[in-house]
Amino acid sequence: MPKKNILLIEPGYRNKYPPLGLMKIAAYHGPLGCGDDVLFVKGDTPAALERVWDRVYVTTLFSFEWRRTAAAIDFALRAARGQAERVFVGGIAASLMFDDFIREPRWAGVRFIRGLLDQAPAHSLQLSAEEGDFGAQDILGTPIEELVPAYDILEDVAYRYPVHDAYFGYASRGCVRKCAFCGVPKLEGGQREMPPITNLVAGIDEQFGPKKDLILMDNNVAASSRYQEVIAEIQDLGFERGAMFQREGAPAIKRRVDFNQGVDARILAKTPMYLREMAKVCIDPLRIAFDHVGMRGVYERSVEMAADYGLRSLSNYMLYNFMDTPGDLYQRMSINIELNARLGVRIWSFPMRYLPVTMKDRSHVGKHWTRYYLRSFQIMLQATHGVVSGSDEFFHRAFGNSFEEFERLLTLPHAFIFQRDFFEHGEGRPMLDDYQALHRRLAPGERTELIARLSDILLESPRREAYLALVSDKSVNPSIRELARFHAIDTKAAKVTDIAQVFPELTPDELLPESDVAVEDAGLFEAIDELSIDGMSAQHLSAGAT
Repeated sequence: MPKKNILLIEPGYRNKYPPLGLMKIAAYHGPLGCGDDVLFVKGDTPAALERVWDRVYVTTLFSFEWRRTAAAIDFALRAARGQAERVFVGGIAASLMFDDFIREPRWAGVRFIRGLLDQAPAHSLQLSAEEGDFGAQDILGTPIEELVPAYDILEDVAYRYPVHDAYFGYASRGCVRKCAFCGVPKLEGGQREMPPITNLVAGIDEQFGPKKDLILMDNNVAASSRYQEVIAEIQDLGFERGAMFQREGAPAIKRRVDFNQGVDARILAKTPMYLREMAKVCIDPLRIAFDHVGMRGVYERSVEMAADYGLRSLSNYMLYNFMDTPGDLYQRMSINIELNARLGVRIWSFPMRYLPVTMKDRSHVGKHWTRYYLRSFQIMLQATHGVVSGSDEFFHRAFGNSFEEFERLLTLPHAFIFQRDFFEHGEGRPMLDDYQALHRRLAPGERTELIARLSDILLESPRREAYLALVSDKSVNPSIRELARFHAIDTKAAKVTDIAQVFPELTPDELLPESDVAVEDAGLFEAIDELSIDGMSAQHLSAGAT
């Protein structure tokens, strides 16, 4: 059969790990598979339109990246010269939002693949001999899911994945849990064992050379019936505790094992066996999920046992914006600070904002949160690159010495959070004092109304007009109108020291002080894009999508 031209497309979003699904499809089509000519691109790559493609594959990841994903599918149709039957779309979002994809009229004829490519290639890819699909005869071949990923396609793109010098694989798929916030039950189903990791590592070594780290994306490895065998296998592969890695002509460096989806504290706490075994490999960090404060007992026991076995580099995923409250989140973050001090460990927390698995943007607000509070917390995390430090001093500086202080920070104008030093210790301090004095005069109901109005404004575009309308609306409580001026300061604006500058066109208004000089920064009220953090949303904590 003549060699085919195969185009692989990953949407143009930022992500930490390479697209494992596309790497395995590349292995199926590449030199050791069908012998086709394979090209990998990320995002809209006009040069790809200069060739004729026999098949185009698009991977999907986060549901909230719908816009970029849609653009990638549209580009794939252009690359396929409008022949939709040549375009295949799969991955996490395509599986979890299958109906949304197939209902889109402009994508009629595109083949959307739901679930894993864990059956014979012809079946997994929905190929039909009657329709003349090449590869339709491959009804007994090795499932694409089990192939050695083709690392060489990563050289086709300029984008460099933060984690790349690693073996990526699974010891098991699926999960024994059915957590309401997680997409794994729909995506992978119940827990089952995968072929030995040794097969994967040997294949990668042979084709692409040894890798430094081992990244295992199991959703719940502790629930595996082969747990002890998996740990022993990892040791035998050269990832024992303290293992080093050296390439010719380079110094030796530490190896690392990472179960990057986290380990289940409810299982770890049952017996010391799990952490005793885990301590035999060079795991760094040990990730333990702490999804709500009701897990405190099993979580603390797990951390204590980890410390007993010398595991002192820990990380935890901390779900928020689900059924929790801001107080619940602050308490969990504080528990880690206490554990650090008491056990001599270092726990780095990664708060993960919950989003429903079929949501096309980041707009979901949990029942105990507000849109304004969520944005405030995102701005706090922006300064820490999404990490809650294990340092007591750093934590209390960033998030407050108590829940009451944390709540006060969440309520502040976002410019005050974004430019903390300027407003707390610099020229902006008088403005902060004025704001806090005004805020203290509000009754509880007025404070609730203020946050509700500010949350609504976050949905407006452009926001400047929305703030202006609120400040000008004489039917609104004067105290709320006055405080709204402070909230109107753009987080990225020049550092403002005179609140009268914010809406000079309203002067003289009885609400605003007189000002002899009113200079407006032309960029002061430009719309602010939704802030984001490195990492992933909680819907994908257990979906191999980090």
